[in-house]
Amino acid sequence: MSTPFLAGLAIAGAALAGKYVIQAWQSFKARPPKPRLRKFYDGGFQPKMTRRESALILGISRENAGTEKVKEAHRRVMVANHPDAGGSHYLASKINEAKDVMLGKTKDGGSAF
Repeated sequence: MSTPFLAGLAIAGAALAGKYVIQAWQSFKARPPKPRLRKFYDGGFQPKMTRRESALILGISRENAGTEKVKEAHRRVMVANHPDAGGSHYLASKINEAKDVMLGKTKDGGSAF
């Protein structure tokens, strides 16, 4: 006598759990997608530095940033990568080249390396 009752109770419990699983799945699918921000730039340096590449190196969002913003970004990146503080000479030259490109003081030779 108790077997049909327990079977019905198990079926009702499974149906209720299934209902909540379906609701959770639908709310998961309906949420807005999060933009995937890439923290690092894929690829190496280009032979001749462009304004886009220099903006990526300095961490500036726009390629036509103002002089003060470029100098502030250069200072911030250079403090983190300065050769006297254990940074690379190559990266320091690329950071300086990026600042020169953004400020319009480019040379034809590119970096020293």
